[in-house]
Amino acid sequence: MRDEAMTEQARGMTRDELLALPVAVDLDTGNRALGLGRSKGYELAKRGEYPCKVLRLGKAYRVVTADLLNLLGLAA
Repeated sequence: MRDEAMTEQARGMTRDELLALPVAVDLDTGNRALGLGRSKGYELAKRGEYPCKVLRLGKAYRVVTADLLNLLGLAA
C-alpha cells in the first residue's frame, strides 16, 4: 500500500485533480503538480524563482492556482 501511495505522488496530478484545486494551494501541492521535488520547490520559492505566482503568508507559501493552471496550459 505504501508503494502505491509513493508511486501516485511521484506521478504528479491528473487533469481532473488540477481542475478541482482551490484558489490557492500549499507549496507541496504546487510542487507535485509541476513535478518538482520538495527541496527544489522550496528553494525556488525562497529565491523568488518559482515558475508561477507564490504568496508568502507568515511562514507558509501558497501557490496561486490560476497561475499554476495557466503555466500547465489548463487555464479556462
